[in-house]
This record gives sequence, structure tokens and C-alpha cells, in this order.
Amino acid sequence: MNKKTELAVAALRNGTVIDHIPVEALFKAVDLLGIAELDKSVTIGCNLESKRLGKKGIIKVADTFFPAEILSRIAIIAPSAVVNTIRDYEVVSKEPVVLPDVIVGIVECNNPKCITRNEPMKSVFNVVDRTPVTLSCHYCEHEISGKDISK
Repeated sequence: MNKKTELAVAALRNGTVIDHIPVEALFKAVDLLGIAELDKSVTIGCNLESKRLGKKGIIKVADTFFPAEILSRIAIIAPSAVVNTIRDYEVVSKEPVVLPDVIVGIVECNNPKCITRNEPMKSVFNVVDRTPVTLSCHYCEHEISGKDISK
């Protein structure tokens, strides 16, 4: 009998793999990417062993290549994440997610008195700190940390 010591996950022919997602941010990442609305094959791994993080999450999406502005959403909650682009079963690029200096229309200000909560306008946040991620609302200057961010 052959004992297997590693988790087997189906290989991806073409698509995107987002790796090194902190476990506590995994399902927020799924939500921010709009995974539930996709009609492609999706694999989500949670609590996988990681030398870098201890435990990690991973998202594999077949036949989908996300634009940079969508992937930057992940950097808000998972700045350690790495995006792998797969073509013909080969990793053709491996890039860390990039947190932009200004985030528009992605994060909701959790200050109930903020103008963005009471008027039909896009939110705008400036990055105050990258480790841990801290954002400041452009309008009311309310600060929010990455772990408290909602869409």
C-alpha cells in the first residue's frame, strides 16, 4: 500500500491561482473577487500547511485571468498573497499582490456619518500603512484596518 503524505489538488490547465492567503482572510478574498458569480471551476483550500504562514488559504480559478485592479482588492486583506498565472499546466508568472496608494469604490467606510454612507458616491481610501493594512477615508478621515474591511 502506498501512503500519500501530500494533499492532492487537481492540476489547473489555464487560469489563476491565488496562494499564501492568510486563513482568516480567505473567505473575504472569495467575496472580494466575486467568485460566487463565476461560472468557472473553482477550488478553495483552507488551513493548508504553509512554511511562510503556518496555515494558509488558496483559491484556484480555471480559465479566468483577473485584471490587476481586481487583484489589488486582495492586497487590502491579504498583502502576503501571491498570484500565479497558469497556461498549459505551467506557471508563467508569479507576482505578489500590489496594494495601490488610493483605493476607489472597493471598501465601504464604516463611519455611519460619512458622506459615502449617505450619498450615492464611490468611497475613496488612502493607504496609511501597509503592515498591517490601515486605510483612511478621503472624506471623513476615519481609519479602518484590513481585518475590519467590508465590501
